[in-house]
Amino acid sequence: MDIQNILMILMIPFFGTSLGSSLVFFMKKEINPLTEKALLGLAAGVMVAASVWSLLIPSIDLATKNGYIPWVPAIIGFLFGVFFLLLLDMVIPHLHLESDRPEGLKSNWSKTTKMLLAVTLHNIPEGIAVGVILAGTIIDSDITGAAAFSLALGIAIQNFPEGAIVSMPLCAEGMKKMKAFSGGVISGIVEPIGGAVTILMASRIVKMLPYLLSFAAGAMFYVVIEELIPESQAGKHSNIGTVGAAIGFALMMVLDIALG
Repeated sequence: MDIQNILMILMIPFFGTSLGSSLVFFMKKEINPLTEKALLGLAAGVMVAASVWSLLIPSIDLATKNGYIPWVPAIIGFLFGVFFLLLLDMVIPHLHLESDRPEGLKSNWSKTTKMLLAVTLHNIPEGIAVGVILAGTIIDSDITGAAAFSLALGIAIQNFPEGAIVSMPLCAEGMKKMKAFSGGVISGIVEPIGGAVTILMASRIVKMLPYLLSFAAGAMFYVVIEELIPESQAGKHSNIGTVGAAIGFALMMVLDIALG
C-alpha cells in the first residue's frame, strides 16, 4: 500500500468526527435525548464488531501464522488494552468516574468539558486500531487494504455521533457555533496522529503485531463498556440504545466481511 492510500485511510475516522461536529450548524442547540441514545448505541455496536472482526480475529490468525499459541497474544494484548484505558480513566477526569474520586482530586469542569475529554480519550485507541491494521497490511500480505479501509470506515461511522455529542452541548452552553465545531474537530485529531505513530512503531517490532491488534481491541472494548453503553442505557427508553447497538454491530459486521 502506498503512502497516499495510507494517509487517506488514517484520515477517514477524523473526517467522521468532523462531519458529526458540523451538525451544530444545522440542528438545534441541544441534541434530542432519544437521538443521542440511538447514536451512542450505534457507536457501541460498531466498536464491538470492529474489536472482534477487524482486530481480535486478525490477531489470532497472525499469531497462528507466526507459530504462537493462537490465543496467547489475543488475551495478553486484549487485557493490556483494557488496563491501559483504565489507567487513563483514573488520570483524566470525566463523566461518571468523577464520583469515584477522592475529594481532593475531583475537578470543577462541566459535564460537556468532561465529555470532550472522554471522546478525545476514546479516539486514542481508535487511532491505534487503524494504525495497527495499516501496519499489518504493510508487514503481512494476509491483512488487506480493504480490511483496513472497512475498519477506518466503521470507526468513522461511530465517530459521527461522537462529534455531534461534543459540539452540540458546547453550543448549548453558550459557545459560538464555530468554536463548538472546532471543539468537536479537535477531539478527533488524535486519531490520525495516533495511527501514524503506531504504524512507525509496529513496522519496527513485527513480532508484536498480534499483541498490538488485540491491545487495540481491548482498549476499544473498554470504551464501549465503561462509557458508551452506560450513557446509552441511562434513564428512560434504554431500548433505543439497545436497538442502535444492534444496528451498529450488524453494519460493521457486514462491512468487515464484505470488504475484508
